[in-house]
Amino acid sequence: MRTPGAAAFFLAAAPARVGVAMAGLGIVWLVHAETGSFAVAGLVTGSFAVAESLVGPQAARLMDRFGQPRVLVPLLCAHAGAITALVVLALTGAPALPLTAAGLAAGATVPQIGALSAARWSALLHGRAELAPAFALETMSNDAAFLLGPALAVLAATRLHPAAGTALAGALVVGAGLAFAATRRTAPAPAARAVRGVGADRGPGRLWTRNFGTLLAVNTALGVFFGSMQVSVSAFAAVHHAASAAGFLYGLMSAASLPAGLVYGRCHRRTPPGRRLPPLLAFLACASLLPMLADSPWQLGLALLLPGAGVAPCVIVSATLVESVMDRPVLTQALTWTNSACAAGIAVSAAAVGQLVDSAGARTGFAVPLLALTATAALTWSSRTALTAATASATATAASGRLPGQAGSAGTAP
Repeated sequence: MRTPGAAAFFLAAAPARVGVAMAGLGIVWLVHAETGSFAVAGLVTGSFAVAESLVGPQAARLMDRFGQPRVLVPLLCAHAGAITALVVLALTGAPALPLTAAGLAAGATVPQIGALSAARWSALLHGRAELAPAFALETMSNDAAFLLGPALAVLAATRLHPAAGTALAGALVVGAGLAFAATRRTAPAPAARAVRGVGADRGPGRLWTRNFGTLLAVNTALGVFFGSMQVSVSAFAAVHHAASAAGFLYGLMSAASLPAGLVYGRCHRRTPPGRRLPPLLAFLACASLLPMLADSPWQLGLALLLPGAGVAPCVIVSATLVESVMDRPVLTQALTWTNSACAAGIAVSAAAVGQLVDSAGARTGFAVPLLALTATAALTWSSRTALTAATASATATAASGRLPGQAGSAGTAP
């Protein structure tokens, strides 16, 4: 945080993260209150999530090419209009189709603030030891946002007005996003400017590589972990007549992840991140066994602490590897695609585990993240050499003052 300009963009991003975390539940409460239908509420919320996952990387691609401020400001203006349209349509009794269209527009224009912030840390600290603690700070900030955001959305919708949660989420995203865009000096250089004078053979940078595919699989598995745990914990609590405690029980994982991220971020490690990731994923897989042994809600709460503590190190190392192995001109896209992969894992696993616990009981849902994480740990183990080599190459390039992927060319990193 003592890095010049870091505190300004990081603190500006914090309220926007909370707004993004509020959006889904805010829409559910708004649409259900005005239509009386959870089906319509789920349709609109789902359209928001799908559009966010698919369009977000395309917006990030434009930001990589033209710079964050030039794209972020019009995107935020469009998001403000889409949220306003969604609220007005809901309050005036519009049918499902216009509401779904507004949900698609809102999701397509919500900025991926976490990816943009991570890209700025990379531009400031690439190749330096402070980058891992910076990504730990990012992980902790996201954990805090997803602890506070859903609770704030429900509180605003139930105590003030059904539209208050959605309106407040939109206001936080737009207001804080504009403040974030205003911190221009820490924004990564646009791709065209970054390679100008460096050499014409570089091109725009490669996105779809084998290493990136491995990291997408890691983030999908983490999404499976989150989605499976959400449904399984809720089902377990309901079976034990403690449905109201489900949110508190699931929140214990984030509560354990926060100090774990702090401790891990402050540790100095000599082992390359490509070799740290497989055992961390294996640890998280083994820790996922503990909830299967619980017989009561309080036992489940204790059992969730260990897997919760394993989440932050996996997320930090994954982000560090994305930053290390990807070309600078496509970094924001890569970070956004990993977010989308995690969201896809959450959506698919939540639906699948819902069917599984209905047919085979709540405990069976906890086996899904165990299987997904074990398979991904094996994948990263087989890819550890390639990931380590790519990280070493990026570190050497940063030390020489060249752009990643530009060996032998003159120039400076953005």
